[in-house]
Amino acid sequence: MTRDNGVFRSVTESDMMLVAKEIVRRINDIRVWLFHGEMGSGKTTLIKLVCKILGVTEGMSSPTFSIVNEYQTISKEKIYHFDFYRIRNEVEAMDIGTEEYFYSGDPCFIEWPEKIPSLIPSRYAEVKIELESNTQRTIAIAVHDGKEENRI
Repeated sequence: MTRDNGVFRSVTESDMMLVAKEIVRRINDIRVWLFHGEMGSGKTTLIKLVCKILGVTEGMSSPTFSIVNEYQTISKEKIYHFDFYRIRNEVEAMDIGTEEYFYSGDPCFIEWPEKIPSLIPSRYAEVKIELESNTQRTIAIAVHDGKEENRI
């Protein structure tokens, strides 16, 4: 694996923990994290690793059918994991109270954020995962503070 200006290249499954640690390093500054990538690219796997580092001990899975899963860390902090793949429009996302979650101050990890573009807060981090091969991927992390994008 190589890293250059917030872009991790040739990331294998065993390297994913290093990327998760980089996300955790920034979690206190950025509470809303968007995860982009095609089906099977590793979004859920990476989110599970981040949650594990943050102290979630319960079983975790993609909230494909429930839309949102709430996890609790050993220090009783809440973490929200969203999967908007199955929603038809932003109204469905609003109906579950996404704004309350996104502005709660608790970490929010969002899969398929392209389904809810107008609901995303102005300050967020974005994780883009692209498959290089069956075993390697490129992962780019950037922070958006409402004005500009910064690679981390």
